[in-house]
Amino acid sequence: MATDITQENSEQEIGQSSLPVILDVYATWCGPCQQMMPIVEELEKELGSKYKFAKLNVDEARDLSIKYGVSSVPTFVFIKNNEVVGKETGYMSKEVLQEKIEAALG
Repeated sequence: MATDITQENSEQEIGQSSLPVILDVYATWCGPCQQMMPIVEELEKELGSKYKFAKLNVDEARDLSIKYGVSSVPTFVFIKNNEVVGKETGYMSKEVLQEKIEAALG
């Protein structure tokens, strides 16, 4: 299950993560975000030993959304050693998202 990121736990969960982080920035009112949810859950089951999956509600953590340069949802932020190494926005297939993850995080 993806970790819910808040202002309070972001340093511990992202900044101190030993694994590269895939941050799923979403909103409850966003249709494409809801469509991406099962895709992200499938990828987490398959790749969860290699990457840490986390999610951030844009409406509950606006400051963090701004910090990561999120201007629309869904956005996937790829973070390695507490540095943003890639970002993708919008709905995509499981295969495309997996390719983007592996291209950004290795």
